[in-house]
Amino acid sequence: MTSQPSLAGLGWQAFFQQQLSLEEWQHGHPVRVLEQHKTLLEVSGGQGIVRLPFTPAAFSQHGAVCVGDWLLLDNSEQPQIIRRLERLSCFQRRAAGIKAGMQLIAANVDTAFIVCSLNDDFNLNRIERYLSIVHESGAEAVVVLSKADLCEQAEDYRQQVQKLDPLLAVVSVSAFAQDSIQQLMPWCGCGKTVALLGSSGAGKSTLSNQLLGQEIQATAAIREDDSKGRHTTTRRSLLSMAGGAMILDTPGMRELQLADCADGLAQTFADIEELAGQCRFADCGHSNEPGCAVRQALHNGVLDERRLRHYEKLQREQQLNSATLAQRRAGEREIGKLHKRILNERKRQKRPDQ
Repeated sequence: MTSQPSLAGLGWQAFFQQQLSLEEWQHGHPVRVLEQHKTLLEVSGGQGIVRLPFTPAAFSQHGAVCVGDWLLLDNSEQPQIIRRLERLSCFQRRAAGIKAGMQLIAANVDTAFIVCSLNDDFNLNRIERYLSIVHESGAEAVVVLSKADLCEQAEDYRQQVQKLDPLLAVVSVSAFAQDSIQQLMPWCGCGKTVALLGSSGAGKSTLSNQLLGQEIQATAAIREDDSKGRHTTTRRSLLSMAGGAMILDTPGMRELQLADCADGLAQTFADIEELAGQCRFADCGHSNEPGCAVRQALHNGVLDERRLRHYEKLQREQQLNSATLAQRRAGEREIGKLHKRILNERKRQKRPDQ
Protein backbone atom coordinates (compact mmCIF):
# COMPACT_ATOMS: atom_id res chain seq x y z
CA MET A 1 0.00 0.00 0.00
CA THR A 2 1.37 3.36 -0.98
CA SER A 3 -0.39 5.31 1.76
CA GLN A 4 -1.92 4.26 5.04
CA PRO A 5 -5.69 4.67 5.37
CA SER A 6 -7.16 6.52 8.34
CA LEU A 7 -9.01 4.77 11.14
CA ALA A 8 -12.30 5.42 9.31
CA GLY A 9 -10.76 4.24 6.06
CA LEU A 10 -9.82 0.98 7.75
CA GLY A 11 -13.52 0.36 8.41
CA TRP A 12 -13.94 1.86 11.90
CA GLN A 13 -17.66 2.31 12.62
CA ALA A 14 -19.95 3.41 15.44
CA PHE A 15 -20.55 -0.28 16.22
CA PHE A 16 -16.93 -0.60 17.38
CA GLN A 17 -16.72 2.89 18.89
CA GLN A 18 -19.56 2.10 21.27
CA GLN A 19 -17.67 -0.87 22.68
CA LEU A 20 -14.89 1.30 24.18
CA SER A 21 -15.17 3.14 27.47
CA LEU A 22 -13.64 6.59 28.03
CA GLU A 23 -10.92 5.00 30.16
CA GLU A 24 -10.05 2.54 27.37
CA TRP A 25 -9.72 5.44 24.91
CA GLN A 26 -7.33 7.16 27.31
CA HIS A 27 -5.10 4.13 27.86
CA GLY A 28 -5.43 2.26 24.58
CA HIS A 29 -6.08 2.51 20.85
CA PRO A 30 -7.86 0.30 18.29
CA VAL A 31 -6.12 -1.45 15.39
CA ARG A 32 -7.36 -3.73 12.64
CA VAL A 33 -5.78 -7.04 11.66
CA LEU A 34 -4.62 -6.70 8.06
CA GLU A 35 -2.73 -9.98 7.76
CA GLN A 36 -2.22 -13.03 9.93
CA HIS A 37 0.89 -15.20 10.06
CA LYS A 38 1.74 -18.20 12.23
CA THR A 39 3.34 -16.24 15.07
CA LEU A 40 2.49 -12.61 14.37
CA LEU A 41 -0.23 -10.23 13.25
CA GLU A 42 0.13 -7.23 10.94
CA VAL A 43 -2.19 -4.51 12.23
CA SER A 44 -2.88 -0.85 11.58
CA GLY A 45 -4.67 1.90 13.45
CA GLY A 46 -4.17 4.59 10.81
CA GLN A 47 -0.56 5.35 11.78
CA GLY A 48 1.19 2.66 9.76
CA ILE A 49 1.55 -1.09 9.97
CA VAL A 50 2.67 -2.66 13.25
CA ARG A 51 3.74 -6.28 13.71
CA LEU A 52 2.48 -7.94 16.88
CA PRO A 53 3.67 -11.30 18.17
CA PHE A 54 0.71 -13.61 18.63
CA THR A 55 1.52 -16.68 20.69
CA PRO A 56 -0.62 -19.64 21.77
CA ALA A 57 -0.86 -17.96 25.19
CA ALA A 58 -2.36 -14.85 23.56
CA PHE A 59 -4.73 -17.07 21.62
CA SER A 60 -6.03 -18.72 24.79
CA GLN A 61 -6.37 -15.36 26.53
CA HIS A 62 -8.03 -13.32 23.78
CA GLY A 63 -9.70 -16.05 21.73
CA ALA A 64 -9.36 -16.75 18.03
CA VAL A 65 -8.28 -13.80 15.88
CA CYS A 66 -8.57 -13.53 12.12
CA VAL A 67 -8.06 -11.00 9.35
CA GLY A 68 -10.53 -8.12 9.68
CA ASP A 69 -10.75 -8.25 13.47
CA TRP A 70 -10.45 -5.09 15.56
CA LEU A 71 -8.13 -5.26 18.57
CA LEU A 72 -7.63 -2.85 21.45
CA LEU A 73 -3.93 -2.28 22.23
CA ASP A 74 -2.35 -0.48 25.16
CA ASN A 75 -0.22 2.62 24.62
CA SER A 76 3.10 1.12 25.69
CA GLU A 77 6.24 1.23 23.51
CA GLN A 78 5.71 -2.42 22.70
CA PRO A 79 1.90 -2.56 22.47
CA GLN A 80 0.10 -5.47 24.04
CA ILE A 81 -3.36 -6.75 23.18
CA ILE A 82 -5.96 -5.78 25.77
CA ARG A 83 -8.90 -7.49 24.07
CA ARG A 84 -10.59 -8.25 20.78
CA LEU A 85 -13.70 -6.19 19.98
CA GLU A 86 -17.03 -7.81 19.25
CA ARG A 87 -17.44 -8.62 15.55
CA LEU A 88 -19.96 -7.04 13.22
CA SER A 89 -19.83 -10.09 10.95
CA CYS A 90 -17.80 -13.28 10.83
CA PHE A 91 -17.16 -15.85 8.11
CA GLN A 92 -16.39 -19.37 9.24
CA ARG A 93 -16.61 -22.91 7.97
CA ARG A 94 -16.09 -26.40 9.30
CA ALA A 95 -12.35 -26.99 9.22
CA ALA A 96 -11.15 -29.34 6.49
CA GLY A 97 -10.09 -32.83 7.52
CA ILE A 98 -11.45 -35.34 10.02
CA LYS A 99 -10.87 -33.23 13.14
CA ALA A 100 -14.07 -31.43 14.15
CA GLY A 101 -13.66 -27.69 14.52
CA MET A 102 -14.50 -24.32 12.99
CA GLN A 103 -12.08 -22.31 10.86
CA LEU A 104 -12.37 -18.52 10.84
CA ILE A 105 -12.12 -16.96 7.38
CA ALA A 106 -12.63 -13.22 7.91
CA ALA A 107 -14.34 -10.77 10.26
CA ASN A 108 -16.14 -7.44 10.01
CA VAL A 109 -16.89 -7.68 6.28
CA ASP A 110 -19.70 -5.49 4.97
CA THR A 111 -20.17 -7.17 1.57
CA ALA A 112 -19.05 -10.52 0.20
CA PHE A 113 -18.53 -10.84 -3.55
CA ILE A 114 -19.22 -14.51 -4.36
CA VAL A 115 -17.17 -14.90 -7.52
CA CYS A 116 -18.14 -17.64 -9.99
CA SER A 117 -16.66 -17.89 -13.48
CA LEU A 118 -18.89 -18.40 -16.51
CA ASN A 119 -17.18 -21.55 -17.78
CA ASP A 120 -17.39 -25.27 -17.00
CA ASP A 121 -16.91 -24.38 -13.31
CA PHE A 122 -20.31 -22.61 -13.11
CA ASN A 123 -22.28 -24.37 -10.39
CA LEU A 124 -25.55 -23.29 -8.76
CA ASN A 125 -25.01 -25.69 -5.87
CA ARG A 126 -21.70 -24.05 -5.01
CA ILE A 127 -23.26 -20.59 -5.17
CA GLU A 128 -26.02 -21.69 -2.76
CA ARG A 129 -23.38 -23.09 -0.41
CA TYR A 130 -21.47 -19.79 -0.39
CA LEU A 131 -24.72 -17.85 0.04
CA SER A 132 -25.49 -19.86 3.18
CA ILE A 133 -22.08 -19.00 4.64
CA VAL A 134 -22.44 -15.30 3.79
CA HIS A 135 -25.99 -15.02 5.13
CA GLU A 136 -24.94 -16.69 8.38
CA SER A 137 -22.04 -14.26 8.73
CA GLY A 138 -24.26 -11.18 8.71
CA ALA A 139 -22.65 -9.62 5.62
CA GLU A 140 -24.43 -8.65 2.40
CA ALA A 141 -24.08 -11.12 -0.48
CA VAL A 142 -23.40 -10.13 -4.11
CA VAL A 143 -22.90 -12.83 -6.75
CA VAL A 144 -20.27 -11.76 -9.28
CA LEU A 145 -20.22 -13.80 -12.49
CA SER A 146 -16.73 -13.33 -13.91
CA LYS A 147 -15.31 -13.85 -17.42
CA ALA A 148 -18.58 -12.74 -19.04
CA ASP A 149 -16.65 -11.73 -22.17
CA LEU A 150 -15.70 -15.39 -22.72
CA CYS A 151 -19.23 -16.78 -22.44
CA GLU A 152 -21.97 -16.59 -25.05
CA GLN A 153 -24.65 -17.62 -22.53
CA ALA A 154 -23.72 -15.06 -19.87
CA GLU A 155 -27.24 -13.64 -19.58
CA ASP A 156 -28.78 -17.11 -19.33
CA TYR A 157 -26.41 -17.96 -16.46
CA ARG A 158 -27.18 -14.66 -14.75
CA GLN A 159 -30.91 -15.37 -14.91
CA GLN A 160 -30.36 -18.86 -13.43
CA VAL A 161 -28.64 -17.28 -10.42
CA GLN A 162 -31.28 -14.55 -10.13
CA LYS A 163 -33.99 -17.21 -9.85
CA LEU A 164 -32.40 -18.33 -6.57
CA ASP A 165 -33.60 -15.08 -5.00
CA PRO A 166 -35.32 -12.17 -6.79
CA LEU A 167 -33.73 -9.73 -4.32
CA LEU A 168 -30.20 -11.10 -4.69
CA ALA A 169 -27.68 -8.76 -6.34
CA VAL A 170 -26.20 -10.57 -9.38
CA VAL A 171 -23.59 -8.84 -11.54
CA SER A 172 -21.85 -10.12 -14.69
CA VAL A 173 -18.37 -8.68 -15.23
CA SER A 174 -15.34 -8.90 -17.44
CA ALA A 175 -12.34 -8.25 -15.21
CA PHE A 176 -10.42 -6.52 -18.01
CA ALA A 177 -13.22 -4.07 -18.88
CA GLN A 178 -13.12 -1.15 -16.45
CA ASP A 179 -16.68 -0.04 -17.23
CA SER A 180 -17.79 -3.54 -16.27
CA ILE A 181 -15.92 -3.37 -12.96
CA GLN A 182 -17.64 -0.05 -12.20
CA GLN A 183 -20.83 -2.03 -11.51
CA LEU A 184 -19.25 -3.14 -8.23
CA MET A 185 -18.29 0.31 -6.97
CA PRO A 186 -21.58 1.00 -5.09
CA TRP A 187 -20.42 -1.61 -2.55
CA CYS A 188 -16.89 -0.20 -2.38
CA GLY A 189 -17.44 3.13 -0.66
CA CYS A 190 -14.99 4.72 1.76
CA GLY A 191 -14.71 2.74 4.99
CA LYS A 192 -16.46 -0.32 3.59
CA THR A 193 -14.90 -3.78 3.63
CA VAL A 194 -15.53 -6.25 0.81
CA ALA A 195 -14.35 -9.85 0.61
CA LEU A 196 -13.92 -11.97 -2.50
CA LEU A 197 -15.03 -15.57 -2.02
CA GLY A 198 -15.02 -18.40 -4.54
CA SER A 199 -13.20 -21.44 -5.81
CA SER A 200 -9.72 -21.40 -7.35
CA GLY A 201 -9.70 -20.10 -10.91
CA ALA A 202 -12.91 -18.09 -10.52
CA GLY A 203 -10.99 -14.89 -11.23
CA LYS A 204 -10.87 -13.44 -7.70
CA SER A 205 -7.26 -12.22 -7.88
CA THR A 206 -7.74 -10.68 -11.33
CA LEU A 207 -10.86 -8.93 -10.09
CA SER A 208 -9.03 -7.83 -6.94
CA ASN A 209 -6.23 -6.28 -9.01
CA GLN A 210 -8.74 -4.36 -11.12
CA LEU A 211 -10.50 -3.01 -8.03
CA LEU A 212 -7.15 -2.06 -6.47
CA GLY A 213 -5.98 -0.43 -9.70
CA GLN A 214 -2.63 -2.27 -9.65
CA GLU A 215 -1.14 -5.74 -9.95
CA ILE A 216 -0.83 -6.82 -6.32
CA GLN A 217 -2.30 -10.32 -6.31
CA ALA A 218 -0.67 -13.04 -8.44
CA THR A 219 -2.83 -14.60 -11.16
CA ALA A 220 -2.62 -17.79 -13.19
CA ALA A 221 -4.49 -19.34 -16.09
CA ILE A 222 -6.97 -22.14 -15.44
CA ARG A 223 -6.33 -25.67 -16.66
CA GLU A 224 -7.68 -26.00 -20.18
CA ASP A 225 -8.72 -29.65 -19.82
CA ASP A 226 -11.29 -29.15 -17.03
CA SER A 227 -11.51 -25.36 -16.42
CA LYS A 228 -10.26 -25.88 -12.86
CA GLY A 229 -8.23 -23.16 -11.23
CA ARG A 230 -4.83 -23.07 -9.61
CA HIS A 231 -4.23 -21.58 -6.16
CA THR A 232 -2.60 -18.16 -6.63
CA THR A 233 -3.71 -16.38 -3.44
CA THR A 234 -2.08 -18.25 -0.55
CA ARG A 235 -3.06 -16.07 2.41
CA ARG A 236 -5.77 -13.66 3.46
CA SER A 237 -4.85 -9.99 3.61
CA LEU A 238 -6.77 -6.71 3.76
CA LEU A 239 -5.69 -4.20 1.11
CA SER A 240 -6.71 -0.58 0.64
CA MET A 241 -8.52 0.59 -2.48
CA ALA A 242 -8.00 4.07 -3.93
CA GLY A 243 -11.59 5.02 -3.12
CA GLY A 244 -11.15 4.25 0.57
CA ALA A 245 -12.61 0.74 0.79
CA MET A 246 -10.77 -2.30 2.12
CA ILE A 247 -10.69 -5.46 0.02
CA LEU A 248 -9.98 -9.02 1.16
CA ASP A 249 -9.00 -11.65 -1.40
CA THR A 250 -9.19 -15.16 0.03
CA PRO A 251 -7.55 -18.39 -1.18
CA GLY A 252 -9.86 -20.66 -3.15
CA MET A 253 -11.65 -23.21 -0.97
CA ARG A 254 -12.19 -26.65 -2.47
CA GLU A 255 -13.97 -27.87 0.67
CA LEU A 256 -16.65 -25.68 2.20
CA GLN A 257 -18.61 -27.66 4.76
CA LEU A 258 -21.49 -26.07 6.63
CA ALA A 259 -21.77 -26.13 10.42
CA ASP A 260 -23.59 -23.84 12.88
CA CYS A 261 -25.27 -22.37 9.79
CA ALA A 262 -28.99 -22.99 10.33
CA ASP A 263 -30.04 -19.34 9.96
CA GLY A 264 -27.90 -18.80 6.86
CA LEU A 265 -29.33 -21.93 5.26
CA ALA A 266 -32.89 -20.85 6.05
CA GLN A 267 -32.28 -17.43 4.49
CA THR A 268 -30.68 -18.89 1.37
CA PHE A 269 -33.62 -21.26 0.85
CA ALA A 270 -36.32 -18.93 2.15
CA ASP A 271 -38.71 -20.03 -0.63
CA ILE A 272 -38.56 -23.68 0.47
CA GLU A 273 -38.81 -22.71 4.13
CA GLU A 274 -41.97 -20.73 3.37
CA LEU A 275 -43.48 -23.63 1.43
CA ALA A 276 -42.64 -26.06 4.24
CA GLY A 277 -44.57 -23.83 6.62
CA GLN A 278 -47.67 -24.37 4.49
CA CYS A 279 -47.55 -28.20 4.68
CA ARG A 280 -50.41 -29.91 6.49
CA PHE A 281 -48.04 -31.58 8.97
CA ALA A 282 -45.36 -29.69 10.90
CA ASP A 283 -42.96 -32.63 10.59
CA CYS A 284 -43.61 -33.19 6.89
CA GLY A 285 -40.74 -35.01 5.16
CA HIS A 286 -41.79 -33.70 1.72
CA SER A 287 -41.98 -37.18 0.23
CA ASN A 288 -45.41 -38.87 0.14
CA GLU A 289 -47.23 -37.04 2.93
CA PRO A 290 -50.71 -35.66 2.07
CA GLY A 291 -51.06 -31.90 1.94
CA CYS A 292 -47.36 -31.31 1.22
CA ALA A 293 -46.96 -27.80 -0.18
CA VAL A 294 -43.37 -28.52 -1.24
CA ARG A 295 -44.34 -31.51 -3.41
CA GLN A 296 -47.20 -29.48 -4.87
CA ALA A 297 -44.78 -26.70 -5.81
CA LEU A 298 -42.57 -29.27 -7.54
CA HIS A 299 -45.57 -30.63 -9.45
CA ASN A 300 -46.62 -27.12 -10.53
CA GLY A 301 -43.12 -26.22 -11.68
CA VAL A 302 -42.80 -23.47 -9.07
CA LEU A 303 -39.90 -25.22 -7.33
CA ASP A 304 -36.93 -26.83 -9.05
CA GLU A 305 -36.07 -30.44 -8.14
CA ARG A 306 -32.33 -29.67 -8.05
CA ARG A 307 -32.84 -26.86 -5.56
CA LEU A 308 -34.94 -29.02 -3.21
CA ARG A 309 -32.46 -31.90 -3.30
CA HIS A 310 -29.54 -29.56 -2.59
CA TYR A 311 -31.44 -27.92 0.27
CA GLU A 312 -32.06 -31.33 1.83
CA LYS A 313 -28.40 -32.30 1.38
CA LEU A 314 -27.15 -29.10 3.03
CA GLN A 315 -29.66 -29.54 5.86
CA ARG A 316 -28.29 -33.01 6.60
CA GLU A 317 -24.69 -31.78 6.37
CA GLN A 318 -25.33 -28.81 8.62
CA GLN A 319 -27.12 -30.89 11.25
CA LEU A 320 -24.45 -33.61 11.26
CA ASN A 321 -21.51 -31.19 11.47
CA SER A 322 -23.20 -29.07 14.13
CA ALA A 323 -23.89 -32.15 16.25
CA THR A 324 -20.26 -33.25 15.87
CA LEU A 325 -19.03 -29.80 16.94
CA ALA A 326 -21.41 -29.78 19.90
CA GLN A 327 -20.03 -33.14 21.04
CA ARG A 328 -16.48 -31.88 20.75
CA ARG A 329 -17.26 -28.73 22.72
CA ALA A 330 -18.94 -30.77 25.42
CA GLY A 331 -15.89 -33.02 25.59
CA GLU A 332 -13.56 -30.02 25.83
CA ARG A 333 -15.62 -28.60 28.71
CA GLU A 334 -15.38 -31.91 30.57
CA ILE A 335 -11.61 -32.02 30.00
CA GLY A 336 -11.34 -28.45 31.27
CA LYS A 337 -13.28 -29.33 34.41
CA LEU A 338 -11.06 -32.37 34.95
CA HIS A 339 -7.89 -30.29 34.64
CA LYS A 340 -9.30 -27.74 37.08
CA ARG A 341 -10.10 -30.47 39.63
CA ILE A 342 -6.58 -31.91 39.29
CA LEU A 343 -4.96 -28.49 39.79
CA ASN A 344 -7.14 -27.77 42.82
CA GLU A 345 -6.26 -31.16 44.31
CA ARG A 346 -2.53 -30.54 43.82
CA LYS A 347 -2.82 -27.14 45.48
CA ARG A 348 -4.68 -28.69 48.40
CA GLN A 349 -2.03 -31.37 48.82
CA LYS A 350 0.77 -28.79 48.87
CA ARG A 351 -0.79 -26.83 51.73
CA PRO A 352 0.77 -27.44 55.15
CA ASP A 353 -1.35 -29.35 57.63
CA GLN A 354 -3.55 -27.10 59.67
